[in-house]
Amino acid sequence: MAILSRLANLFRRSRVDREIGAELASHIEMRIEENLAAGMTRDEARRDARLRFGNPVSTRERAAAADMTLGLEDLGRDIRYALRQLRRSPGFALTAIVTLALGIGANVVVFGVMNAIILRPLNVANPDRLLQLVQRQPGDTSHSYPDFLDFRARNSSFSELAAYRISDIGVSTGGTAQRNWMYEVSGNYFDMLGVQPQLGRLLHASDERGQNSAPYVVLSDGFWRRRFNADPRVVGTVADLNRHPFTIVGVAPKTFNGSELFFWPDIWTPMVNEEQMEGYNYLAKRGSHGIMVIGALKPDVTPAQARDDLTAVARQMKHDYPVDDDQLELRLVKPGLMGDLLAGPTRIFLAGVMVLAALVLVAACTNLAGIFAARAADRARELAIRLSIGSTRWRILRQVLTEAVVISVAGGLAGSAVAAALLGALSRWQPISEYPIRVMTTPDAGVYLMAFAISLASGILPGLLPARQVWRTNAMQAMKTSAAVPGLVRRLSFRDILLAVQITLCALLVTASLVSLRGMQRSLHAAFGFVPEGVVVAETDMHMAGYSDETALPLQRRIMEETARISGVTAVGTIDPLPLSGGDNTSSVYRENTADFRPSHSAFSAHNYSISPGYLAAAGTRLLAGRDVSWNDGPNKPKVALVNETFARQLFGNGPAVGRRFLEGDKSAIEIVGVIEDGKYDSLTEEPIPAMFFPLALAPDADTKLVVRSRLPAAGIAGGLDRIFAGVDASLPVEIRPWNDLLALVLFPARAATVALGVMGILAAMLAVTGIFGMAAYSVSKRLRELGIRVALGAQRAQVMRSALGRPLIVLASGSVGGVVLGVLASRLLAALVYEATPRDPFVLAGAIAAMLIVGLIATWIPARRALAVNPAQLLRDE
Repeated sequence: MAILSRLANLFRRSRVDREIGAELASHIEMRIEENLAAGMTRDEARRDARLRFGNPVSTRERAAAADMTLGLEDLGRDIRYALRQLRRSPGFALTAIVTLALGIGANVVVFGVMNAIILRPLNVANPDRLLQLVQRQPGDTSHSYPDFLDFRARNSSFSELAAYRISDIGVSTGGTAQRNWMYEVSGNYFDMLGVQPQLGRLLHASDERGQNSAPYVVLSDGFWRRRFNADPRVVGTVADLNRHPFTIVGVAPKTFNGSELFFWPDIWTPMVNEEQMEGYNYLAKRGSHGIMVIGALKPDVTPAQARDDLTAVARQMKHDYPVDDDQLELRLVKPGLMGDLLAGPTRIFLAGVMVLAALVLVAACTNLAGIFAARAADRARELAIRLSIGSTRWRILRQVLTEAVVISVAGGLAGSAVAAALLGALSRWQPISEYPIRVMTTPDAGVYLMAFAISLASGILPGLLPARQVWRTNAMQAMKTSAAVPGLVRRLSFRDILLAVQITLCALLVTASLVSLRGMQRSLHAAFGFVPEGVVVAETDMHMAGYSDETALPLQRRIMEETARISGVTAVGTIDPLPLSGGDNTSSVYRENTADFRPSHSAFSAHNYSISPGYLAAAGTRLLAGRDVSWNDGPNKPKVALVNETFARQLFGNGPAVGRRFLEGDKSAIEIVGVIEDGKYDSLTEEPIPAMFFPLALAPDADTKLVVRSRLPAAGIAGGLDRIFAGVDASLPVEIRPWNDLLALVLFPARAATVALGVMGILAAMLAVTGIFGMAAYSVSKRLRELGIRVALGAQRAQVMRSALGRPLIVLASGSVGGVVLGVLASRLLAALVYEATPRDPFVLAGAIAAMLIVGLIATWIPARRALAVNPAQLLRDE
């Protein structure tokens, strides 16, 4: 009953106040009567009674504080009072809210991306039980299909192991084929992941009855809607995959995109039909690595136990298949990011950006702390009066903190709203047009909970600074004068420190953004081993039109001959795969006298390419020794190859390489006929690695990358290339783009880092402007009378400026120097984010100094004009 009575008090507060007031009055009257009986006069008796019971308002507040429900009403009153105070100071409120929104928004965006990529599991059943099998060497995530079958049959730790491979294929439902992306999967793939169809059925292990036995295809939701207008009658119809008929059996759920977070394929097909689709049978080749393996742990098995089990299985397989000895040392990693191929760099990048976003938030909080400190100094007299008339320090402290929380919540809401919009736009963004890559960063409850926690912390912590001032306020001293006192001098010094910290952080972030811009510029002009400027690439896979590697060769030669006759074309050739396209192949290289061809006895592994005559000239790649490949280097002639400098050096030291031989894993001897310059093959950050280039006539490949160097712009040559391909075979899907555009995949990390750090630098500059402006404006406003007297006494403009803005400019200079120094010390972190990034670059240092000077000029312009426009006569009249 007591609890119900207390809750009822919330709805009858005025009555409760009257009751408390009446009881207090009765006690005062009783005390007066006692004093009169003791011989006091009525005035003395009344004064003594009031002194004994204190301020009536404070007494009522203490009585109400004993009731928790009335305390909640007091909290509501504090919030309303805080809102009124902020309404009276719109400039302060807007500055504080925008400052917090910038810092909170940046952190929510970065955390949202991290949550989507690192923290959020795959959108499948029991994702915590899924592990991916990768090789011992970091970044090596692939296996052979025979090894996968052995692991699946021999292990005792996984309830299921499934395989998948990502590739492109030509899909047609009548007419010209279009290039689409697919997952080739083992039959148990969907069942292991617990995926249910949206329409029809999915693939099952029972569909596999040997090679080329399962001509079925499952459509993604997006592909179904885009290509078939979401027609449910599509199930049971036939689509041609590389001119081979496949039956559409179902449509996957809308939210399912496979077992890689970034990749959104169009279709899923059975892996057992690989030879039929692409003309190459890797299913029986134990040395052909190219598939990825993912497994579901049994309920009672730990990852460590599974690793030990797989190690034992691999040991037995090494004994059974000694040729595969160094490819059977496994690790288990979390799936979703191409094993650890993307996981490591992605985590490093996001962790670095999260640190920088946290620095933005710290800079915002220091800015806010300075604003709160200035506001508390301005309200010192008001607070002292409230203390003197009986208000408790705790009551005032609670109101100050309530005001800080109101601002933090408003800033958090604004920052979260902007962050949610940015994350939604990021989910719809496709950063690389030729790949179906999407990052689903739609914020969930965890992101909003993080935003709420950051908001509270970001508001309360800066709000504790004025709380400290309130607690230490000397009411009598503050009421005597509004002039500066020793305590105020200390507080201003503390504000200087806060602003210096903020400027230091902002200068660090500005330096980081300039480092990223400079690194991006260097990335675009790095030594690739080819010159992409002035080159267009026409890509087609002749498998999509039903050609094999051998039957495609005459057509490729005809296309190159006709392209060479286009006016303005200076060189033309083909290569597969295209360097820096993410599709490179590697093979083991053995010395000429090798007798043991196990991989552990190889000299090294080298990237291998198939090139046509003319490719070197078209790509701008320098031939350093020997000759180029020719059309005479065919299957009936001795095997020959070109190698790069690193290949030659690692195999033959400093001796000549032309005319010497090396061996491949099939024991065939290959003669080196030329040496070309080193290049970049996998990534921009890689160290020089060996590469070999085989003649197209010797190693035909229907996957065609036609490289055309021309004096014409890309648009001017595209029409001619379209006509040539249409004349050869109108059903061939062709994509023609400048070579620079095809570097989007390899340049994406540098571009993403540049955008992220650039945004952080802009936010930091905005915070620096508001911080310096606030300090300069506050300094000028508090010293207007003094400045007026100085002008009246004959002070020059320069002296007035030095007096008014000297301290803010000193803080700006010291903070800027500290930030640039920190940027130099943080060079390792920045180098991990951006290729060839270094803050020691003189252009970066000069740019950072110039940027901070511009920030200071913008921030002090208005206060400086106000100081110079001071009118001493008007100020003295106002006084």
